[in-house]
Amino acid sequence: MNVIGKVTVLPRLPAAISRLEELAYNLYWSWTPRAQELYSVLDEAGWKRFQHNPVRTLLEVGAERLAEVAADPAYLRKYESVLADFDAYMNKQDTWATHNAAELGEGGRGVAYFSMEYAYHECLPIYSGGLGVLAGDHCKSASDLGLPFTAVGMLFRQGYFTQLFNKDGWQTESYDELDLTTLPVRPAKLPNADGTDGDEARVSVRIMGREIILRLWTLQVGRIRVLLLDSNVAENSEDDRKLTARLYGGNQELRIQQYLLLGIGGVRALRAMKVPASVYHMNEGHAAFMALERIREQVAAGQDFRTATEVVASATLFTTHTPVPAGNDAYAYDLTDRYLGDWPAQLNTSRGELYELARQDQHWDNQLVPSFSMSVFALRMSRAANGVSKLHGEVSRGIWNFLYQGAEPDEVPIGHVTNGAHNLTFLAQPYRELFGTVLPQGWTERLEDKAMWEAVRSIPDADLAAAKRAQKVEMVDFVRASVKAQLERNGAGAADVAAAETLLDPGALTIGFARRFATYKRATLLFRDKARLSRIVNNPDRPVQFVFAGKAHPADNPGKAFIQEIFRVSQEPEFRGRIVILENYDMNVARHLVQGVDVWMNNPRRPLEASGTSGMKASFNGAPNFSVLDGWWVEGYDGHNGWPIGDEREYADLNVQDDADSFSLYRTLEDSIAPLYYAQDAEGQNHGWLETVRQSIITVNPEFSMQRQVIDYTTKYYLPLTTRGAQVQANGEALAKQLGDWKAWIRQQWPFVGLQASAQLPASVQPGERVTVSAQVNAAGISEGDLRVEAVLKRGEHIIRVPLESRGQGRYEVSVPLSDSGLYSFGVRMIPEHADLSSEFEMGLIKWA
Repeated sequence: MNVIGKVTVLPRLPAAISRLEELAYNLYWSWTPRAQELYSVLDEAGWKRFQHNPVRTLLEVGAERLAEVAADPAYLRKYESVLADFDAYMNKQDTWATHNAAELGEGGRGVAYFSMEYAYHECLPIYSGGLGVLAGDHCKSASDLGLPFTAVGMLFRQGYFTQLFNKDGWQTESYDELDLTTLPVRPAKLPNADGTDGDEARVSVRIMGREIILRLWTLQVGRIRVLLLDSNVAENSEDDRKLTARLYGGNQELRIQQYLLLGIGGVRALRAMKVPASVYHMNEGHAAFMALERIREQVAAGQDFRTATEVVASATLFTTHTPVPAGNDAYAYDLTDRYLGDWPAQLNTSRGELYELARQDQHWDNQLVPSFSMSVFALRMSRAANGVSKLHGEVSRGIWNFLYQGAEPDEVPIGHVTNGAHNLTFLAQPYRELFGTVLPQGWTERLEDKAMWEAVRSIPDADLAAAKRAQKVEMVDFVRASVKAQLERNGAGAADVAAAETLLDPGALTIGFARRFATYKRATLLFRDKARLSRIVNNPDRPVQFVFAGKAHPADNPGKAFIQEIFRVSQEPEFRGRIVILENYDMNVARHLVQGVDVWMNNPRRPLEASGTSGMKASFNGAPNFSVLDGWWVEGYDGHNGWPIGDEREYADLNVQDDADSFSLYRTLEDSIAPLYYAQDAEGQNHGWLETVRQSIITVNPEFSMQRQVIDYTTKYYLPLTTRGAQVQANGEALAKQLGDWKAWIRQQWPFVGLQASAQLPASVQPGERVTVSAQVNAAGISEGDLRVEAVLKRGEHIIRVPLESRGQGRYEVSVPLSDSGLYSFGVRMIPEHADLSSEFEMGLIKWA
């Protein structure tokens, strides 16, 4: 039939279990296995078929079954216990935030968090990979910590894609329309003055003369709310309705329109829903256009563009996630003009002044041309920025050094917060129960407490081994069922289908590898020496088996070729049953793997892995990490909680790097991991292996918990930006205007500033002697107090900065002590100086003598 609309008829729940609907619409259940059991027991097959979606399960289960469980005393006891815990969680007033970040919740303050994708649960597939998982976990821990926090994103009705393998192992994609009426999302209602719900919430964004209407949906994640934007409404054209159909699909024109909807529509959604925010957090450059709308609001209220820019940037944080160029969108000016053409007028500025805030010169078609870079715009429109691991912070400072020409990479104002993962989302229930026997009451609220986790050492070996064995058997069963379903769909023969039921040996060392199949992640590095690999997997005394999973972007044929290579190797006689690749990698597949494998493997090309989080989740569950010393693992590895692949270095020759890393991988498997795993005492216990498992649990759970990460964001960025934003906006935004005018004057005069310097440098000196450095400055009208002239001494990687003192008439001088022996390089530079800059290199202006 021709469908003209849909309506969800919610079941009339028996009074005894009436709150199942309320709980189904709060993703608290997504990290609470006991809450999920309330729905799974209603219809086990349906629960699996509906991707563990409680709303859909309630819709389909039927009144008779609901009445049955409502009369079951055992079910009601579980129900009442879960709801009691839920109420205690939701109503808790004494949270981490009330003690440590109370000012974030005062006077209409709070954090607005923008991300293109969110991974909360597999039943809501609006994510593609690690960025989304990170964003979803960030929201969950913001809830756990009691932060005043609202997230903004897009409700992609076809998600990313469903990944299927054909009989040759080639990835194919299908895009299934989500039925929003069966998901744990609800239409947002405008708030009335009396606190009641009003009309359905909608906002609009004008793009190339078209007014695009966005319907707002709300998603409740524990104590916090997520606003999701949806353009699939009748008022929009067919093309505009598709703007929120797929995540990361289409061409550059589609992407820039999606970014405009996210940034501009997201800010308007916050305003429509009367959500206060004092800090705006851009999770990747996708959300950078939020700055346009916030500046427009200031200009509409009577501010000039430069003052408005200072106000907006003063309270904005930008998190960059990728060192890979493809992850940093940039647009040619002619494309940008089509979509931002009317924005300079709305902002009361010129095209040149606006575009300069995002300018990055790119080598395109053998020419150096200016582009509008989303990442550059995000950096310029923030007063704080960070990478997602210590190493990624270093790499990011190198990547964006060109914006601060003349600064050393370490001086670039980009910090880091190492990623974490939401422990309770990925921690298997048997481990929760086991940890609960030795950890103190309320341990789930102290996940970042390192000392607390030491109690895991007192768990008996037999209990720990039994929990690991049970999870591994469950994982093996899951793998077998998944491969069997794939074979049946592709018309495989009966013998092959039957063989799937015996895939993998629950007693064999099992290594997991699952992630996005970008080529730099080197999913096929394991197969560099197949003869040696064959000896490893088929060792009669110490067999090893591997489970792979992951998606390649639909346009990434090299990534798809990696998937197909793994599939083909898995079909070769010497690897059959020892190497398996699963299709449709999602949060459900990820949970089974990280909870069930013995070891987690990751071998990206260092230093291109910004952080990675899958290895953290495996280690939460006692699967030690076996990884390249990149991303988070270079911080997490302590010599006893897992194993490194390769050395902590970079290579000029990629082939040499692959050879070295694969050699290290094989040798570590043969000489360290497999012997340790299979060593047993007379009672059949493996104390050495279980000690590594314990060390993995103890070290990774607190240090790489999402709670630690969100606490770091709060203390390092949210609270300081709240303070700075208030200062800049105080007294009618006086400081913002002063800074805007001062910067304009400095930039205007900077091309005319001159600096000459000299140093009295003998051929050699003794430690403790001094050398005199002098400089002559032509300030071009800039006040002496607005300039910092300094000597910069570099000895190896060590930098010493010594300010020169004014001697009048543009002359500066300093006597520099040389306390340590070594070869020094000398230079003199000048930078603009203002007490209220967020960092001394905020303007990116540096003049060297």
